[in-house]
Amino acid sequence: MPTKQELLQDTIQHIDIKQHNVVALVEAMQHMAYSSRDLARAASIYDRMLRDKDCGVILCLAGSLISAGLKQIFVDLIRNNMVDAIVSTGANIVDQDFFEALGFKHYLATDEMKSGTQDAILRELMIDRIYDTLIDEEELRICDETTEKITNSLELRPYSSREFIQAMGAYLQANGKTPEAGGVDSIVYAAYQKGVPIFCPAFSDCSAGFGLVAHQHARQGKPMVSLDSARDFYELTQIKMNNATTGLLMIGGGVPKNFAQDIVVAADVLGMDAPMHKYAIQITVADVRDGALSSSTLKEASSWGKVDTTYEQMVYSEATLALPLVAGYAYHKGGAVGRRERRFSRIYQPVTA
Repeated sequence: MPTKQELLQDTIQHIDIKQHNVVALVEAMQHMAYSSRDLARAASIYDRMLRDKDCGVILCLAGSLISAGLKQIFVDLIRNNMVDAIVSTGANIVDQDFFEALGFKHYLATDEMKSGTQDAILRELMIDRIYDTLIDEEELRICDETTEKITNSLELRPYSSREFIQAMGAYLQANGKTPEAGGVDSIVYAAYQKGVPIFCPAFSDCSAGFGLVAHQHARQGKPMVSLDSARDFYELTQIKMNNATTGLLMIGGGVPKNFAQDIVVAADVLGMDAPMHKYAIQITVADVRDGALSSSTLKEASSWGKVDTTYEQMVYSEATLALPLVAGYAYHKGGAVGRRERRFSRIYQPVTA
């Protein structure tokens, strides 16, 4: 049987769109067919929303994206003012991004491992598999314990996920887990520095959930830290109320997609005549025919009053193929050069430690 050390050798390398100018390639795809032409149009829409001085860009993340090598793209979007708010699954932010910020890695699985025939061996060695990626569960437990430590440091009250993730950014800074201190950059830290709020509407469904559960178990019958889902939705809606023109860049679907789209309706419920999201792009491999949210088209969202149909594009492609092209095109076209920081985190009261 192979050892744990033998299996965890080849690390995932995050792709750097700054090093690859794909503008000519994507523009050539405009004259092709099928998904290539859809992707080229999506890239042009992203460039357009960045050039729209009134538009606030909301990035939605679903699926196992950071473990797959896309982290640096999201960091670069934040640091280059190409994203103003993020709505994500908890796993992307905590189990994968924050996990790497703590100094841990994701590893490449062999084809044999990917087939699933050796999952019992992985279980015995405390290695978790994400399709063709491996993660050390013992290190993941440290991530769980760190979120419990952060939870225990907070004032005992309900929090939005945005507040909690802001506290995670503060933790990284206070503990030297930053590029400035010799560590790696991360979505959590970049967003903390740039005032980009991150929301995880199903936050307990990740490593942070284990830390919160441990905190609440230890404090049975006493005041405790908890998560307020309604507060999440209200805070996210406040972005629409403070910045009427919005665009969505959605990777995958699910909960992040629905919450981001629903802020139009929520703002309307609160008495604001909110316009639909002016721009929307979704990269997905989901099949529309089962009626699931992950696959519902952006035109379908228009029937709910959520997304305008002038600048919308579905791209049916796997994210690690499509996103570097869409994001790389927008980066090298330079539409975000000189774009103002919105720092939507200033809308809210600062987190209390």
